[in-house]
Amino acid sequence: MTKVDAIKKLMEDNGGVVSWKYIYDNIEKYYPVAKASHEWQAGIRGVLYREIRNNKNFKQIGFGTFALHEYEQEKQIGEIKQDQFRMHSYIEGIMVELGNYEQFDTHCADPSAEFQKNIFINQLATVNEFPEFTYSDINKIAKRIDVIWFNKKGYQFPKKVIEVVDSIGTLGESLNRMYQLKEFKTEFLVLHPENHKIKIEQMIEREPYSILKDRFVVKNYDEIINYYNKRLELEKLKF
Repeated sequence: MTKVDAIKKLMEDNGGVVSWKYIYDNIEKYYPVAKASHEWQAGIRGVLYREIRNNKNFKQIGFGTFALHEYEQEKQIGEIKQDQFRMHSYIEGIMVELGNYEQFDTHCADPSAEFQKNIFINQLATVNEFPEFTYSDINKIAKRIDVIWFNKKGYQFPKKVIEVVDSIGTLGESLNRMYQLKEFKTEFLVLHPENHKIKIEQMIEREPYSILKDRFVVKNYDEIINYYNKRLELEKLKF
């Protein structure tokens, strides 16, 4: 069995899609000598990207996710958009992928959440142990923030924190978690369905959040999905 055949089998086993981590963790099942070389991961990436460049067998569906050529991603995304719970984890996954692409270390409060079908956020997020970057009481709260981007170099500090607010009932808790990081040089990003925009902006205008309002960025789901897709298209042009 070739590496191409092995990757194809892994995708078939996993519903037509895989992450890099899934490939790395399972490739030996079908290609036992996959890790014989010191640069084995680069070798696998080279094979996969070659097939994509040649429009054969596989396609890229995310920065670190891939699928069989015939995989109907648009159908899957359409189904996700009909489910509020699934949209929450899908947006979290997008933000983890964007953070990785921007060369940050990424953490998600719900690593078991499903980004896309059979691709889970713990296959994408890069932080295994949450950095103890400040007082324990603040760290405990920060760990519950939906997604955090940490700088890679030097001491790890939160550079961007993201809350996905799919229900106004959770808005106060989301903003409060962000507010605990007011002493750090951290950007606050609030993502939401379009119908929540006015209420979120009104809350940010109130104390104590109003003193930090210049650090808050509020975007709806469509805006962040469009941004993600455009960045992904640019990435594909590198092939």
